[in-house]
Amino acid sequence: MNLTCHDVIDFLSDYLDAALPPQTAAQFEEHLSVCPDCVSYLDNFRVTLQASRAALTEQAIDPIPEELVQAILSCR
Repeated sequence: MNLTCHDVIDFLSDYLDAALPPQTAAQFEEHLSVCPDCVSYLDNFRVTLQASRAALTEQAIDPIPEELVQAILSCR
């Protein structure tokens, strides 16, 4: 069975987590070897995951100044 681009998209997370069965992983990689669009999609997916993880681990933004909080509350 040859994987389609839709199949590749469905398997992205499992592929990156190394959770695909060996035969499916081999088919996935075979598809990537002939489909530059899926390679690009996979690369963008990886970057998005890395950015999301980084955003979750970064320090919180600076606290909101109390004067601003009070000004917003007074307008309510």
